[in-house]
Amino acid sequence: MEGYLTNISEEVQNHLKQLASSVELPEGEDALDVLAKGWLEKEKLFMSKMEEENLEEVDTYSADEKQGGLILTYSGSLLRIGPMGEDGRNVEYYSIGLRTDVPEKAEKSGSVLEKNITIGEPMNFSVGPITKSSPVYKIAVVKEEMGPEKEEELLSEVTQILSDGFTEINKTILH
Repeated sequence: MEGYLTNISEEVQNHLKQLASSVELPEGEDALDVLAKGWLEKEKLFMSKMEEENLEEVDTYSADEKQGGLILTYSGSLLRIGPMGEDGRNVEYYSIGLRTDVPEKAEKSGSVLEKNITIGEPMNFSVGPITKSSPVYKIAVVKEEMGPEKEEELLSEVTQILSDGFTEINKTILH
């Protein structure tokens, strides 16, 4: 266990320790060890897709930001924040898939961020697929200027690849 945990920041370690009790695993599995291993693999995949798709890492994301972005949380959940439209944003939430206390996937068009998104703080929605997320670990935004449709398409494509990858990671860490 220590091998995986030592490669994770203390803030994320503490969050994973809190989550361990809400994870359903086969008997004999160490929930914290499984969470830590999966989290490291998800972080690696998120960072490689971010670089591959030329997304820019930022520390804050304004609630009224026009462009969309991708969020990775301390728990390993993934959120796609679509570009701002006339009726808000399209937002998709993908949980870590091992937890029993949150939906595996939720989406909502017309979503509205309650406040700016900041690293280390939970995301809050006044209208959204969820009310509040785990604290935010990484924020990636689209660097290049493109129309909202193209941006939505890119973010949807990357989100699909990441969520599929996260699902595979969950399957492999559960043997």
